[in-house]
Amino acid sequence: MTKLLVNNIKLSLNDDEVIAISKAKKVLKKEHINEKDFSFSIYKKSIDARDKNNILLVYTVLAESEYEINTPYSSNIKPFPDLGMSFKRGDAALTDRPVVVGMGPAGMFCALLLAENGYNPIIIDRGDSVEDRTQVLSRFIQTGVLDTDSNIQFGAGGAGTFSDGKLTTRINDPKCSYVLRRLVEFGAPEDILTKAKPHIGTDILVNVVNNILHEIEVLGGRVIYRCKLTDIHEHSDHIELITSQGSINAGSLILAIGHSARDTYRMLLSHGLIIEPKPFSVGVRVEHLRDDIDKALYGRFAGHEKLGAGEYNLSDTKGGRGVYTFCMCPGGEVVPATSYEYGVCVNGMSKFARDGKNSNCAVNASVYTNDYGNDPIRAIEFQESLERKAYTAGGGDYFAPIQLMGDFLEDKVTSSPSRIIPTYADGNRTTVTNLNNILPNFVSERLKEGFKLFDKRIHGFAVSDAILTGTETRTSSPIRIMRTDNLTAPSNQLIYPCGEGAGYAGGIMSSAVDGIKVALEIIKKYKS
Repeated sequence: MTKLLVNNIKLSLNDDEVIAISKAKKVLKKEHINEKDFSFSIYKKSIDARDKNNILLVYTVLAESEYEINTPYSSNIKPFPDLGMSFKRGDAALTDRPVVVGMGPAGMFCALLLAENGYNPIIIDRGDSVEDRTQVLSRFIQTGVLDTDSNIQFGAGGAGTFSDGKLTTRINDPKCSYVLRRLVEFGAPEDILTKAKPHIGTDILVNVVNNILHEIEVLGGRVIYRCKLTDIHEHSDHIELITSQGSINAGSLILAIGHSARDTYRMLLSHGLIIEPKPFSVGVRVEHLRDDIDKALYGRFAGHEKLGAGEYNLSDTKGGRGVYTFCMCPGGEVVPATSYEYGVCVNGMSKFARDGKNSNCAVNASVYTNDYGNDPIRAIEFQESLERKAYTAGGGDYFAPIQLMGDFLEDKVTSSPSRIIPTYADGNRTTVTNLNNILPNFVSERLKEGFKLFDKRIHGFAVSDAILTGTETRTSSPIRIMRTDNLTAPSNQLIYPCGEGAGYAGGIMSSAVDGIKVALEIIKKYKS
């Protein structure tokens, strides 16, 4: 069997997708490949908006043949990548069921693959089910009553549940295609299989999460909510987990704890796990009107049904310290993302339709290990100190500090929102203040440089009445739990650090892929 990807097929917004397949056939024919031996389908499509007067859709077409065909690959014809999911089982015996700590993408996909192969995993999380978690988050937004165990960080689906559901990733791993297909099986829209920048949206993602966790249970796994890991006791053939719901023995322990489990990091350090600090980033959320961003990106084609809400990804690394946009949420809202008392941090969230009035993104500057003392505890404390400053600047009660772009650039406070209304907590829990007094000087100055540069790339990015909301501190884990080539902790071959919280991923896709990698290592070692 032969599978080929025919790349870089450009069409206008008015062209039908069948034209892309027709052009793919011509590409094969030009290379003296008999196109009649193949069936064709759209594999990916993206938007080329570099010329706003001639916006193009760029397609990649999958050509499949039941025959083995020797093809002279060119710049436009590539072999379809092997999904890399073949494996054979090990023969070592598990003394107890594998236990996965954390129900984010890494934990869920790890537990799902283990369950599908007969390992009957237990997956626990300190937070609630999707339904209960939604109610808890709604109460927090309305009243400021924080649940430190169930919130936008902790619970079914992890931090990604209340996000844009963005599925883009910088990793080039064939398992990404596997993840996308599985998400569709569990309720994600099919267009994530073909979009170059796929997303699910929080309104659909909550159902996908529910379906995956339900499938784990159907297959013999066990899902336990409100089960917080507080300690571990290491034995020669198993790990005893001390949790808020009692003791659980694990034949292998998968630590997919997420990037916000700071108390768990501290507990693991006390047990001698090798944990190193790493670079991360901090900054603010910036909000513009969605219509303004769409016009800046697409010009007269703004609002075209084939384009949707405008997306961007901006960065500048020339200044020595990187500044970049992160987790852009078209037509979305800024949400309270704290998980610890007396701290304020924010994230972005949008629904599948991306039809909200504002668009937002994080704009962050790099923080290096020598900025905070090159120590894992100090890395955590650096984030915590900014969140506490933001809480104080907001006036307490989890009000978020905000500032207009023009005032931030000039280091003053003169104006309140008018044309653009902040979306944090429905716009009802914000305080105008000077964000320069919260952020370290090396961060705020780099952000200012970034805003001005990004304004040259997207007209109006640094418009004076754009809303800045602080602080964005949870873009990634500040530490890395070290692991060996077989993905176990150096000090204990029964412990598998996994996903974003362990420092090996950044976002839904790469986290899910890392969870799969860990599951495959366990399957390779143990019999079910």
